[in-house]
Amino acid sequence: MGEERVASAGSEDDAILELLPVVRRVVAARLRDAHLVDDLVQETLARIMGARARLDPDSLVPYAIVTARNLIASHVERQDRDRRKAHLLADPGGTPTPEDEVLVDERRSMVDEALRRLPERERDLLVAHEVEGTDTATLAAGRNSTPGAIAAQLSRSRAKLRVEVLTAQAGEPPTARCRPVLIALSAGERRRQQQLDCAGHLLECDYCSAMSPALLDRRPTGSDGEVRVRVARDADVVTARQRGREVAARTGFSSTEATLVATVISEVARNIVQFAERGEIMVCPVEQGGRNGVTIVARDVGPGIEDVRSALQDGYTTYRGGLGLGLPGSRRLMDEFDIVSEPGKGTTVTMTKWLRS
Repeated sequence: MGEERVASAGSEDDAILELLPVVRRVVAARLRDAHLVDDLVQETLARIMGARARLDPDSLVPYAIVTARNLIASHVERQDRDRRKAHLLADPGGTPTPEDEVLVDERRSMVDEALRRLPERERDLLVAHEVEGTDTATLAAGRNSTPGAIAAQLSRSRAKLRVEVLTAQAGEPPTARCRPVLIALSAGERRRQQQLDCAGHLLECDYCSAMSPALLDRRPTGSDGEVRVRVARDADVVTARQRGREVAARTGFSSTEATLVATVISEVARNIVQFAERGEIMVCPVEQGGRNGVTIVARDVGPGIEDVRSALQDGYTTYRGGLGLGLPGSRRLMDEFDIVSEPGKGTTVTMTKWLRS
Protein backbone atom coordinates (compact mmCIF):
# COMPACT_ATOMS: atom_id res chain seq x y z
CA MET A 1 0.00 0.00 0.00
CA GLY A 2 1.37 3.42 -0.93
CA GLU A 3 0.46 6.78 0.54
CA GLU A 4 1.37 10.39 -0.27
CA ARG A 5 0.10 13.67 1.16
CA VAL A 6 0.81 16.97 -0.51
CA ALA A 7 -0.44 20.54 -0.07
CA SER A 8 0.47 22.86 -2.92
CA ALA A 9 -0.54 25.80 -5.10
CA GLY A 10 1.76 27.55 -7.55
CA SER A 11 2.19 30.46 -9.87
CA GLU A 12 1.76 28.15 -12.86
CA ASP A 13 -1.82 27.54 -11.80
CA ASP A 14 -2.33 31.31 -11.53
CA ALA A 15 -1.26 31.58 -15.17
CA ILE A 16 -3.93 29.07 -16.12
CA LEU A 17 -6.52 31.01 -14.11
CA GLU A 18 -5.62 34.13 -16.07
CA LEU A 19 -6.16 32.27 -19.36
CA LEU A 20 -9.64 30.99 -18.58
CA PRO A 21 -11.59 34.26 -19.02
CA VAL A 22 -10.11 34.50 -22.52
CA VAL A 23 -11.08 30.92 -23.32
CA ARG A 24 -14.58 31.42 -21.94
CA ARG A 25 -15.12 34.50 -24.12
CA VAL A 26 -14.00 32.60 -27.21
CA VAL A 27 -16.33 29.67 -26.54
CA ALA A 28 -19.30 31.70 -25.30
CA ALA A 29 -19.15 33.90 -28.41
CA ARG A 30 -19.93 30.87 -30.57
CA LEU A 31 -22.15 28.66 -28.40
CA ARG A 32 -25.26 29.46 -26.36
CA ASP A 33 -25.69 26.33 -24.23
CA ALA A 34 -24.17 27.25 -20.86
CA HIS A 35 -23.43 23.63 -19.94
CA LEU A 36 -21.75 23.02 -23.28
CA VAL A 37 -19.69 26.19 -22.85
CA ASP A 38 -18.49 24.96 -19.45
CA ASP A 39 -17.60 21.54 -20.87
CA LEU A 40 -15.59 22.95 -23.78
CA VAL A 41 -13.81 25.47 -21.54
CA GLN A 42 -12.89 22.64 -19.22
CA GLU A 43 -11.62 20.48 -22.10
CA THR A 44 -9.57 23.41 -23.38
CA LEU A 45 -8.08 23.94 -19.93
CA ALA A 46 -7.10 20.29 -19.69
CA ARG A 47 -5.35 20.37 -23.05
CA ILE A 48 -3.48 23.54 -22.14
CA MET A 49 -2.22 21.92 -18.95
CA GLY A 50 -1.19 18.83 -20.86
CA ALA A 51 0.89 20.88 -23.30
CA ARG A 52 2.11 23.56 -20.88
CA ALA A 53 5.50 21.98 -20.28
CA ARG A 54 6.21 22.02 -24.03
CA LEU A 55 5.10 25.63 -24.67
CA ASP A 56 6.80 28.96 -24.25
CA PRO A 57 4.79 31.04 -21.74
CA ASP A 58 4.17 33.68 -24.43
CA SER A 59 2.49 31.02 -26.56
CA LEU A 60 -0.10 30.00 -23.98
CA VAL A 61 -2.78 32.52 -24.98
CA PRO A 62 -2.63 31.79 -28.75
CA TYR A 63 -2.53 28.06 -28.05
CA ALA A 64 -5.57 28.33 -25.77
CA ILE A 65 -7.56 30.27 -28.37
CA VAL A 66 -6.68 27.86 -31.18
CA THR A 67 -7.48 24.85 -29.00
CA ALA A 68 -10.86 26.28 -28.04
CA ARG A 69 -11.71 27.03 -31.67
CA ASN A 70 -10.73 23.50 -32.73
CA LEU A 71 -12.94 21.98 -30.04
CA ILE A 72 -15.86 24.17 -31.13
CA ALA A 73 -15.34 23.16 -34.77
CA SER A 74 -15.28 19.48 -33.82
CA HIS A 75 -18.49 19.87 -31.84
CA VAL A 76 -20.26 21.69 -34.69
CA GLU A 77 -19.12 19.06 -37.19
CA ARG A 78 -20.38 16.28 -34.92
CA GLN A 79 -23.69 18.08 -34.42
CA ASP A 80 -24.14 18.55 -38.16
CA ARG A 81 -23.37 14.89 -38.85
CA ASP A 82 -25.92 13.80 -36.27
CA ARG A 83 -28.53 16.14 -37.77
CA ARG A 84 -27.96 14.73 -41.28
CA LYS A 85 -28.43 11.19 -39.96
CA ALA A 86 -31.44 11.99 -37.81
CA HIS A 87 -33.84 10.48 -40.36
CA LEU A 88 -32.23 7.08 -39.78
CA LEU A 89 -33.38 7.02 -36.16
CA ALA A 90 -36.61 5.23 -35.24
CA ASP A 91 -39.54 7.35 -34.11
CA PRO A 92 -40.35 6.29 -30.53
CA GLY A 93 -43.91 7.63 -30.78
CA GLY A 94 -46.94 6.10 -32.41
CA THR A 95 -49.56 3.52 -31.54
CA PRO A 96 -48.51 0.92 -28.94
CA THR A 97 -47.56 -2.39 -30.53
CA PRO A 98 -48.45 -5.88 -29.23
CA GLU A 99 -44.88 -6.09 -27.94
CA ASP A 100 -45.45 -2.91 -25.90
CA GLU A 101 -48.58 -4.41 -24.36
CA VAL A 102 -46.68 -7.57 -23.42
CA LEU A 103 -44.04 -5.43 -21.67
CA VAL A 104 -46.74 -3.59 -19.73
CA ASP A 105 -48.26 -6.92 -18.62
CA GLU A 106 -44.83 -8.16 -17.53
CA ARG A 107 -44.23 -4.97 -15.57
CA ARG A 108 -47.59 -5.29 -13.84
CA SER A 109 -46.81 -8.91 -12.97
CA MET A 110 -43.46 -7.90 -11.45
CA VAL A 111 -45.11 -5.22 -9.31
CA ASP A 112 -47.70 -7.75 -8.09
CA GLU A 113 -44.90 -10.16 -7.19
CA ALA A 114 -42.99 -7.39 -5.42
CA LEU A 115 -46.07 -6.43 -3.39
CA ARG A 116 -46.50 -10.02 -2.24
CA ARG A 117 -42.94 -9.97 -0.89
CA LEU A 118 -43.69 -7.06 1.44
CA PRO A 119 -44.96 -7.68 4.99
CA GLU A 120 -48.77 -7.75 5.02
CA ARG A 121 -49.06 -4.57 7.10
CA GLU A 122 -46.87 -2.59 4.70
CA ARG A 123 -48.63 -4.03 1.66
CA ASP A 124 -52.06 -3.09 2.99
CA LEU A 125 -50.87 0.42 3.82
CA LEU A 126 -49.47 0.96 0.33
CA VAL A 127 -52.58 -0.36 -1.40
CA ALA A 128 -54.86 1.79 0.76
CA HIS A 129 -52.90 4.95 0.00
CA GLU A 130 -51.65 4.42 -3.57
CA VAL A 131 -54.54 2.41 -5.06
CA GLU A 132 -57.60 3.34 -2.99
CA GLY A 133 -56.50 6.95 -2.44
CA THR A 134 -56.91 7.04 1.35
CA ASP A 135 -55.12 10.08 2.82
CA THR A 136 -52.53 9.82 5.58
CA ALA A 137 -54.78 11.45 8.21
CA THR A 138 -57.47 8.80 7.71
CA LEU A 139 -54.90 6.02 7.69
CA ALA A 140 -53.38 7.37 10.90
CA ALA A 141 -56.75 7.55 12.65
CA GLY A 142 -57.49 3.93 11.81
CA ARG A 143 -54.09 2.75 13.00
CA ASN A 144 -53.72 4.75 16.23
CA SER A 145 -50.82 6.68 14.70
CA THR A 146 -50.01 10.14 13.33
CA PRO A 147 -50.07 11.39 9.72
CA GLY A 148 -46.33 12.07 9.92
CA ALA A 149 -45.56 8.53 11.08
CA ILE A 150 -47.79 7.08 8.36
CA ALA A 151 -46.03 9.21 5.72
CA ALA A 152 -42.64 7.94 6.93
CA GLN A 153 -43.88 4.33 6.82
CA LEU A 154 -45.21 4.85 3.29
CA SER A 155 -41.90 6.30 2.16
CA ARG A 156 -39.93 3.33 3.49
CA SER A 157 -42.46 0.86 2.05
CA ARG A 158 -42.14 2.49 -1.37
CA ALA A 159 -38.36 2.17 -1.07
CA LYS A 160 -38.71 -1.54 -0.28
CA LEU A 161 -41.16 -1.98 -3.16
CA ARG A 162 -38.72 -0.44 -5.64
CA VAL A 163 -36.06 -2.88 -4.48
CA GLU A 164 -38.44 -5.85 -4.71
CA VAL A 165 -39.48 -4.87 -8.24
CA LEU A 166 -35.84 -4.85 -9.30
CA THR A 167 -35.04 -8.17 -7.64
CA ALA A 168 -38.17 -9.74 -9.15
CA GLN A 169 -36.71 -8.86 -12.53
CA ALA A 170 -33.03 -9.59 -11.89
CA GLY A 171 -33.29 -12.52 -9.50
CA GLU A 172 -32.47 -12.89 -5.82
CA PRO A 173 -29.42 -10.99 -4.50
CA PRO A 174 -26.30 -13.10 -3.99
CA THR A 175 -25.74 -12.20 -0.32
CA ALA A 176 -27.84 -11.39 2.74
CA ARG A 177 -26.21 -7.96 2.88
CA CYS A 178 -27.45 -6.91 -0.56
CA ARG A 179 -31.14 -6.29 0.20
CA PRO A 180 -30.52 -4.03 3.26
CA VAL A 181 -27.98 -2.05 1.22
CA LEU A 182 -30.37 -1.62 -1.70
CA ILE A 183 -33.23 -0.59 0.61
CA ALA A 184 -31.03 1.98 2.34
CA LEU A 185 -30.08 3.41 -1.05
CA SER A 186 -33.66 3.41 -2.28
CA ALA A 187 -34.89 5.16 0.88
CA GLY A 188 -32.06 7.69 0.92
CA GLU A 189 -31.25 6.80 4.55
CA ARG A 190 -27.79 8.27 4.78
CA ARG A 191 -27.05 7.18 8.35
CA ARG A 192 -28.11 3.65 7.53
CA GLN A 193 -25.96 3.75 4.39
CA GLN A 194 -22.94 4.68 6.48
CA GLN A 195 -23.67 1.90 8.98
CA LEU A 196 -23.83 -0.64 6.17
CA ASP A 197 -20.84 0.88 4.29
CA CYS A 198 -22.98 1.00 1.17
CA ALA A 199 -20.28 2.72 -0.85
CA GLY A 200 -17.80 -0.04 -0.18
CA HIS A 201 -20.38 -2.76 -0.85
CA LEU A 202 -21.34 -1.25 -4.22
CA LEU A 203 -17.73 -1.32 -5.31
CA GLU A 204 -17.41 -4.99 -4.34
CA CYS A 205 -20.80 -6.41 -5.41
CA ASP A 206 -21.55 -6.66 -9.15
CA TYR A 207 -25.25 -7.34 -8.48
CA CYS A 208 -25.85 -4.25 -6.32
CA SER A 209 -23.62 -2.15 -8.53
CA ALA A 210 -25.91 -2.96 -11.47
CA MET A 211 -29.08 -2.34 -9.43
CA SER A 212 -28.03 0.91 -7.76
CA PRO A 213 -28.41 3.40 -10.66
CA ALA A 214 -32.17 2.80 -10.85
CA LEU A 215 -32.38 3.54 -7.11
CA LEU A 216 -29.85 6.35 -6.77
CA ASP A 217 -31.19 8.28 -9.74
CA ARG A 218 -34.42 8.75 -7.78
CA ARG A 219 -32.71 10.38 -4.84
CA PRO A 220 -32.08 14.16 -4.66
CA THR A 221 -28.81 15.64 -3.54
CA GLY A 222 -28.31 15.43 0.23
CA SER A 223 -29.02 18.43 2.41
CA ASP A 224 -25.30 19.03 2.89
CA GLY A 225 -24.78 19.35 -0.87
CA GLU A 226 -22.88 16.09 -1.27
CA VAL A 227 -23.18 14.34 -4.62
CA ARG A 228 -22.09 10.85 -5.62
CA VAL A 229 -21.66 9.59 -9.17
CA ARG A 230 -21.09 5.96 -10.05
CA VAL A 231 -18.36 5.74 -12.69
CA ALA A 232 -18.06 2.87 -15.13
CA ARG A 233 -18.17 4.40 -18.64
CA ASP A 234 -17.28 7.55 -20.54
CA ALA A 235 -20.72 9.13 -20.07
CA ASP A 236 -20.22 8.93 -16.30
CA VAL A 237 -17.10 11.10 -16.62
CA VAL A 238 -19.19 13.91 -18.09
CA THR A 239 -21.82 13.54 -15.37
CA ALA A 240 -19.20 13.53 -12.60
CA ARG A 241 -17.47 16.69 -13.76
CA GLN A 242 -20.77 18.53 -14.31
CA ARG A 243 -22.07 17.63 -10.86
CA GLY A 244 -18.72 18.50 -9.30
CA ARG A 245 -18.67 21.87 -11.03
CA GLU A 246 -22.16 22.57 -9.64
CA VAL A 247 -21.04 21.77 -6.08
CA ALA A 248 -18.00 24.03 -6.47
CA ALA A 249 -20.14 26.89 -7.78
CA ARG A 250 -22.62 26.54 -4.90
CA THR A 251 -19.71 26.57 -2.45
CA GLY A 252 -18.62 29.96 -3.73
CA PHE A 253 -15.89 29.20 -6.25
CA SER A 254 -15.70 31.43 -9.30
CA SER A 255 -16.52 29.98 -12.69
CA THR A 256 -12.82 29.70 -13.42
CA GLU A 257 -12.00 27.94 -10.15
CA ALA A 258 -15.03 25.64 -10.51
CA THR A 259 -13.64 24.65 -13.90
CA LEU A 260 -10.34 23.71 -12.26
CA VAL A 261 -12.24 21.48 -9.84
CA ALA A 262 -14.16 19.92 -12.74
CA THR A 263 -10.89 19.29 -14.58
CA VAL A 264 -9.50 17.27 -11.70
CA ILE A 265 -12.74 15.31 -11.35
CA SER A 266 -12.69 14.55 -15.06
CA GLU A 267 -9.14 13.23 -14.89
CA VAL A 268 -9.62 10.92 -11.91
CA ALA A 269 -12.93 9.71 -13.37
CA ARG A 270 -11.22 8.89 -16.67
CA ASN A 271 -8.63 6.91 -14.74
CA ILE A 272 -11.43 4.84 -13.20
CA VAL A 273 -12.99 4.13 -16.62
CA GLN A 274 -9.64 3.26 -18.17
CA PHE A 275 -8.15 1.09 -15.43
CA ALA A 276 -10.72 -0.06 -12.89
CA GLU A 277 -13.73 -2.34 -13.01
CA ARG A 278 -15.90 0.43 -11.58
CA GLY A 279 -15.74 3.26 -9.09
CA GLU A 280 -17.42 6.26 -7.55
CA ILE A 281 -16.77 9.98 -7.36
CA MET A 282 -18.00 11.84 -4.27
CA VAL A 283 -17.91 15.64 -4.13
CA CYS A 284 -19.01 17.62 -1.08
CA PRO A 285 -18.59 21.09 0.40
CA VAL A 286 -16.38 21.27 3.50
CA GLU A 287 -15.61 23.83 6.19
CA GLN A 288 -12.58 23.89 8.46
CA GLY A 289 -11.12 26.65 10.59
CA GLY A 290 -13.27 29.29 8.97
CA ARG A 291 -12.34 28.16 5.45
CA ASN A 292 -14.75 26.76 2.89
CA GLY A 293 -13.93 24.43 0.06
CA VAL A 294 -14.80 21.18 -1.70
CA THR A 295 -13.50 17.68 -1.12
CA ILE A 296 -13.36 15.07 -3.88
CA VAL A 297 -13.09 11.37 -3.08
CA ALA A 298 -12.51 8.94 -5.96
CA ARG A 299 -12.77 5.26 -5.02
CA ASP A 300 -12.41 2.34 -7.38
CA VAL A 301 -12.21 -1.42 -7.49
CA GLY A 302 -9.36 -2.35 -9.77
CA PRO A 303 -5.73 -3.38 -10.07
CA GLY A 304 -4.44 -0.62 -7.80
CA ILE A 305 -1.12 1.14 -8.27
CA GLU A 306 2.07 -0.81 -7.68
CA ASP A 307 4.31 2.24 -7.21
CA VAL A 308 2.40 5.28 -5.97
CA ARG A 309 5.48 7.48 -5.70
CA SER A 310 6.34 6.94 -9.37
CA ALA A 311 2.76 7.60 -10.41
CA LEU A 312 2.98 11.01 -8.71
CA GLN A 313 6.06 12.07 -10.64
CA ASP A 314 5.76 14.42 -13.61
CA GLY A 315 6.15 12.56 -16.88
CA TYR A 316 4.56 9.38 -15.57
CA THR A 317 2.38 8.08 -18.41
CA THR A 318 -0.91 6.49 -17.49
CA TYR A 319 -2.79 6.00 -20.76
CA ARG A 320 -3.46 7.43 -24.18
CA GLY A 321 -6.42 9.69 -24.68
CA GLY A 322 -6.25 11.28 -21.25
CA LEU A 323 -6.20 15.01 -20.63
CA GLY A 324 -2.51 15.19 -19.93
CA LEU A 325 -2.88 15.87 -16.21
CA GLY A 326 -2.59 12.49 -14.54
CA LEU A 327 -2.16 12.30 -10.81
CA PRO A 328 0.74 14.82 -10.72
CA GLY A 329 -1.31 17.49 -12.50
CA SER A 330 -4.35 16.81 -10.37
CA ARG A 331 -2.22 17.10 -7.24
CA ARG A 332 -0.86 20.50 -8.34
CA LEU A 333 -4.35 21.88 -8.94
CA MET A 334 -5.59 20.94 -5.47
CA ASP A 335 -4.58 22.30 -2.08
CA GLU A 336 -4.61 18.93 -0.32
CA PHE A 337 -4.02 15.55 -1.92
CA ASP A 338 -3.98 12.03 -0.50
CA ILE A 339 -3.81 8.70 -2.29
CA VAL A 340 -4.06 5.20 -0.87
CA SER A 341 -3.73 2.26 -3.23
CA GLU A 342 -3.60 -1.47 -2.61
CA PRO A 343 -2.52 -3.64 -5.55
CA GLY A 344 -5.22 -6.06 -6.56
CA LYS A 345 -7.95 -4.21 -4.65
CA GLY A 346 -8.19 -0.61 -5.75
CA THR A 347 -7.33 3.01 -5.17
CA THR A 348 -8.81 5.89 -3.19
CA VAL A 349 -7.82 9.47 -4.01
CA THR A 350 -8.93 12.24 -1.64
CA MET A 351 -8.44 15.89 -2.63
CA THR A 352 -9.55 19.25 -1.25
CA LYS A 353 -9.61 22.69 -2.86
CA TRP A 354 -10.06 25.72 -0.56
CA LEU A 355 -11.61 29.05 -1.46
CA ARG A 356 -9.02 31.79 -1.60
CA SER A 357 -9.32 34.50 1.05
